Amino acid sequence: MGFSTDWMKTSYQENYEKELRGLRRRLESDPSCSVNDLEGTLKNLYILEGSDWLGRGEPQSITLSATIAAYETIIEELKNLSQNKQ
Repeated sequence: MGFSTDWMKTSYQENYEKELRGLRRRLESDPSCSVNDLEGTLKNLYILEGSDWLGRGEPQSITLSATIAAYETIIEELKNLSQNKQ
């Protein structure tokens, strides 16, 4: 029996979509939330990702990677919207 990575892909996708939904809800409910706010959080997520000296384990690493990807996606979408309005 081979090692399956299906659970990893599923976990990543579920966490990514969950984070995207949460970020979109935040943006809808908090008009003061800006790209700079999101970039600040993303910066801290990058720091957290790089400071794994105790070893967080695969499930937590997958969740963190999906969270980072969702922030990157939302920030890019907001920047594109801003450029298209100009």
